[in-house]
Amino acid sequence: MSARPDDIRIDDLANPILSPIQKAAIEITAKMEIVFSEEVVLGQAVERTGLSDFGPDDFRERLRLWLRALEEDEDLGPVGRVGAFRDCVRYASNRLRLEDLIGRHPEILDVEISAPIVIGGLPRSGTTHLLNLIAADSRLRSLPYWESLEPFPDPAEEPGADGVDPRLARCRESYAQQDAFMPLLKNMHDMAPEHVHEEIEVMALDFASYELEWIATVPRWRDHYLAHDQTPHYRYLKKALQALQWLRGPDRWILKSPQHMEQLGPLRTVFPDATVVLTHRDPVSVIASAITMLAYGDRARRKRVDPAAVAAYWIDRIETLLRACVRDRHRIPEEQSFDCLFHEFMADDLAMVERIYSKAGLPIDARARAELGAYLEANPRGKHGRILYDLEGDFGVDPRALRERFSFYFERFGVESEA
Repeated sequence: MSARPDDIRIDDLANPILSPIQKAAIEITAKMEIVFSEEVVLGQAVERTGLSDFGPDDFRERLRLWLRALEEDEDLGPVGRVGAFRDCVRYASNRLRLEDLIGRHPEILDVEISAPIVIGGLPRSGTTHLLNLIAADSRLRSLPYWESLEPFPDPAEEPGADGVDPRLARCRESYAQQDAFMPLLKNMHDMAPEHVHEEIEVMALDFASYELEWIATVPRWRDHYLAHDQTPHYRYLKKALQALQWLRGPDRWILKSPQHMEQLGPLRTVFPDATVVLTHRDPVSVIASAITMLAYGDRARRKRVDPAAVAAYWIDRIETLLRACVRDRHRIPEEQSFDCLFHEFMADDLAMVERIYSKAGLPIDARARAELGAYLEANPRGKHGRILYDLEGDFGVDPRALRERFSFYFERFGVESEA
């Protein structure tokens, strides 16, 4: 890999040097009393929205498991605890708004979710780039980050004087604060408000996804999630998508989440006419990128940073995910599925999209081609600078041994090894 002038090396992962903003945030949140209880979380959601109907009550057991798992994470620091608590309140509030919207407009449940294009792939395997590129096609309905955070509007809120949706305005403000707080996150996984995001935020309304694993060490929740059929929760996702599509079109979705790789059965059951695109990249490169991002975030989120523990957890977790993908790949019929190899995608973005469109039965017209081209021109890869990763130096992981561990995946999908 040749050096570039904008290369960035994070050399304080294990012993982070905190910025003044990070120190101040830890001091402020340390003074906040956080109670991980069902009553407090749901009570704050009711107070925030003025609503009380959460819909089917089965989610309460899972919420209690989330909260217990968070409480058991002894190294979760003040910033991490406050962030996780606020997420739970936000998910419960969004659930209240969804159930209220459907209560007022039951015709939402008749909305057809027809032939979505669903991307599944390892984190850091090109899924975000592919999602945002395809979402540039205005014929498709997608979920921008700001909308994923607050998918259902408060009927009492009006756009500001500038005409901007207040949810978007809040997200822009939060993004600016996040950038000042953790400035290198955008180099690894930019979460700009208008960029398209995965639907994992919407799945969290049912408190039933692997989302919690990304913000805390929660083996209790992981084991519960892996041991239970996720089909009912994909159905809840579908209900949320029906409401989102009812609020605004178009009527064909482009979706994406790494979780789908290990949930191909439920995905197929709930969205039987979906075209499923699975991205495949060298897991060693994926792991190096993902755990560096997580360890970097831990400097603010956790009381201490333990790179070796981060590596051990996520190497094991990604192996579990990939073995499920290899096991269940046959569940998606050939005529409705496409394996997207990372090296081929990086070599020619548009050619790969054309192949995916062909599989999905979606012709590329002149307008779509112009929209895709405009997105690529405005969003060159690595525009914020490139992070350099060092598995061995930062995490004590031998890349060669790790690559051997994942030989089953290389052999199944013809994945190209990266240096």
